[in-house]
Amino acid sequence: GIYTVRGTNRICTRLLEQPRRMIETPDQDSFEKIADEVVRCINCRLSKNRKNAVPGEGPESAKVMFVGEAPGEQEDTQGRPFVGAAGKLLTELLQSVGLRREDVYITNVVKCRPPNNRQPRADEAQACRPYLDRQIALIRSLVICPMGNSAIRALLNSEESVTTIHGIPFEVEGITYFPMYHPAAALYTFSLRKVMEEDFKKLRTLVDSLTA
Repeated sequence: GIYTVRGTNRICTRLLEQPRRMIETPDQDSFEKIADEVVRCINCRLSKNRKNAVPGEGPESAKVMFVGEAPGEQEDTQGRPFVGAAGKLLTELLQSVGLRREDVYITNVVKCRPPNNRQPRADEAQACRPYLDRQIALIRSLVICPMGNSAIRALLNSEESVTTIHGIPFEVEGITYFPMYHPAAALYTFSLRKVMEEDFKKLRTLVDSLTA
C-alpha cells in the first residue's frame, strides 16, 4: 500500500519532517511558456556550455511523470529527454507493462547537461526547480517517479538512497511519489534490469489502482 502522511514508516517519517513546499505558478502558465523560458535560461553555470536545453516532453494529461537527473550527451544534442541508451531502456520498460512513452511526461531535475555528465550541484538544481514545480502543477499526474538519488533528493527532500526506497509509493502533501532506479544504472549493473522490471510492474499496479 501507499505510505500516507499519517504513516509511521521510518522513511516516510523522515520525509514528512521536511518543510512543506508550496507550488505557485504564474497565471495562464503553459508548457510552451516554460519551454521558451528554459531554452533562454541563464540562471546557472550549466547554461554556458549547453548545445540545447531540454525542457521535457509529454502530454499535459499524462497520468505518470518521470523525473531524471539531468540531460546527457544525446539529450543535449537533440534537445529531448531520454533519447540515448537510458531512454531506449526506459521505453522498453514502459512497453513491458503496457505503457507508451508518448502517454507519460518525461523531464529532469535540471534542464541543461552538466559537464562530463557529473551530478547536478545543489545550486543548479535550486535554480532549475521553479521550472519543475510549474511542470508538476500543470500536469497534476497521478504518480511522479523520481529516478535516481538526485531526483529523490530534489523531489522528496530526502537523503534516503534509491536502494532503500525504490518501488515504494509515498503520499506526501497529496502527491503520490514512486521512487525508481535511473535506467542508466541498469546499463552498468545488469542485475538491476530485473529489479527495474519488477518496479515497473508495481508502478502499473499502482496507476491502475488510482484510476479504478
